[in-house]
Amino acid sequence: MTSSPSSMVRRVMSPCIGICKLDQKSGLCLGCRRTIDEIGRWAMLDDPARQAIVDQLPTRKF
Repeated sequence: MTSSPSSMVRRVMSPCIGICKLDQKSGLCLGCRRTIDEIGRWAMLDDPARQAIVDQLPTRKF
């Protein structure tokens, strides 16, 4: 039995911590360090794409 992509459960959760404000200089969210584009696309991304973003977050600087 094969699952369609739309029926797959997302396991990589959003890194959002409820501090939703963009740093004007870097363009990164002060709470989660994602870009506005990453935040906007999050619900449409599959787990590998989400994990790739999450893996980059600790290295991002304001």
